[in-house]
Amino acid sequence: MIAENQSLKDLQMQMLAWLQVHDKTIKSSVTGTEKVPADIRLDIYANAYRYRLIEALEETFPAVNTLLGDEAFFKLGLGYVDAHPSQHFSIRYFGQHLSYFLASDKSYREQPVLSEMAHFEWLLREAFDAAGDQRLTLEILQQIAPENWPALQFSFHPSVYRIDLSYNVPQLWQAIEHQQEPIDIVAQEYPQAWFIWRRELKTYYRSMDVDEAWAMDAMLKGENFALICAGVCEWVDEQNAAMRVAGFIQNWLSEGILSSIKPRKIS
Repeated sequence: MIAENQSLKDLQMQMLAWLQVHDKTIKSSVTGTEKVPADIRLDIYANAYRYRLIEALEETFPAVNTLLGDEAFFKLGLGYVDAHPSQHFSIRYFGQHLSYFLASDKSYREQPVLSEMAHFEWLLREAFDAAGDQRLTLEILQQIAPENWPALQFSFHPSVYRIDLSYNVPQLWQAIEHQQEPIDIVAQEYPQAWFIWRRELKTYYRSMDVDEAWAMDAMLKGENFALICAGVCEWVDEQNAAMRVAGFIQNWLSEGILSSIKPRKIS
């Protein structure tokens, strides 16, 4: 099949260019037969490559697949393969741009629930694959002297991801995942705050009130306890702010999403 006088590296790069951007340079390096010309041989490789990438998208985005239907999802896959050729040696990362593609491509941007679902499903994958880390415990926090609390900064477990959703995406995903009766797509009046995380080998997600979401976002940015308490005064009065934030922290401890504090000054 392969013509002579070609280095293996050159052939590999030419084949990659053919698979990714349909560069025909390799055509001169491929021989054919009367029954199977070079063009057909190259198309066989190209089609097998593209179909495997689309299969990977189906595995990563089963809810998007369900919302669109198999035929439409296959068409989506073909468009995505062309728009975002695989750039990583691992197929695991191939779908990382699908949410952006759905939000920007003229064929799909009028259905924003698809982009949101793709983003949600991708973060579920990211949370599951995130690195392990230590978990902060209530016992450690109980050793912190009261005068040191204002300066405390909290770090979240690497599997924690924040997302704001304008549609009932988690409910749609759950119905699809558990093969329940289909539910209607609902656009919410205001975006709903959610976060996703992994504990042991299971991935979780839940919604948050606006002040809890703000507090989590502030902590993710490195703000300390005192500044976060001041910030939640937009929703609660000053005398209850510290108690409100402490309640968030207690919930996050029980959910196992806090990993460390700094500076760690023990009483």
